[in-house]
Amino acid sequence: MRRRNKGRALDGMLLLDKRSGVSSNYALQEIKRLFGAAKAGHTGSLDPLASGVLPICFGQATKLSRFLLNTNKRYAVDIRLGIVTSTGDAEGDVVSESAVPVLCRLGIEQILDKFTGKVDQVPPMHSALKHDGVRLYELARKGIEVDRKPRSVTIFDLQVTGYNSPILSLNVHCSKGTYIRTLAEDIGAMIGCGAYVADLRRTAVADFYIADTCKLDRLKLMESDERLNYLMPLDRIVQFMPSVEFDNESVFFIRQGQAVLTSKAPATGWVRLYAEGQQFIGIGEVLTDQRVAPRRLIG
Repeated sequence: MRRRNKGRALDGMLLLDKRSGVSSNYALQEIKRLFGAAKAGHTGSLDPLASGVLPICFGQATKLSRFLLNTNKRYAVDIRLGIVTSTGDAEGDVVSESAVPVLCRLGIEQILDKFTGKVDQVPPMHSALKHDGVRLYELARKGIEVDRKPRSVTIFDLQVTGYNSPILSLNVHCSKGTYIRTLAEDIGAMIGCGAYVADLRRTAVADFYIADTCKLDRLKLMESDERLNYLMPLDRIVQFMPSVEFDNESVFFIRQGQAVLTSKAPATGWVRLYAEGQQFIGIGEVLTDQRVAPRRLIG
């Protein structure tokens, strides 16, 4: 017999300001219990050390969560120069210590220029990537290290927001899959003294910023109906995609999983699909012959 999900059916997205010191999954379970939701998931883990923007998707919003996973991110990070740790952050054991050389603002910016654009990163052992079906961090906890292939990521912008030796503070705008711990270690290696992440805060996912978030403690003080006001509608999740509206006849075929020809869509890419009256019905992909094929339907 199929087990029924307990909880109420909710659809939408909540932008949580995750606190430091808890895992993303722990924060998710707290929110799920608070809202009494039957189904919920987060889009892109934050390390326990990190705080900041963590989108929580409820119900049918989970169908769209992968589109947020593939978006760019922004971080504010404090890098501690002169120390290398086993995990690349403040939670690891100290591996080595070195004197921090005298650095001027111009010299720092010249170093950072070398990390702007497309760069190759070797994923850290303390990450959620899998090797032969096992998470790398599980292997690392057992003292096992395996070879990892470099991955290409893009650092769109690196801005110095402060330097009070040995702490270097940066704002980072980067592509999906960027490891800030690896970035910190690589910067430390180029300076010649090593480094680790002392503090990390995710300030944006796609076009969703800290200002759009709500903290758990604040949500706990609200009445149940008031909390629901913080759920964003499903189409906000993919607001960065262009939209296309279809007549009722076309919507019928779309809901049957068939591609529909339209002159309203862009030449390529993903689009939001709407029925007449701006009713959101899902996500589609523009094909080479200008038909739009449904990929994720809502309802």
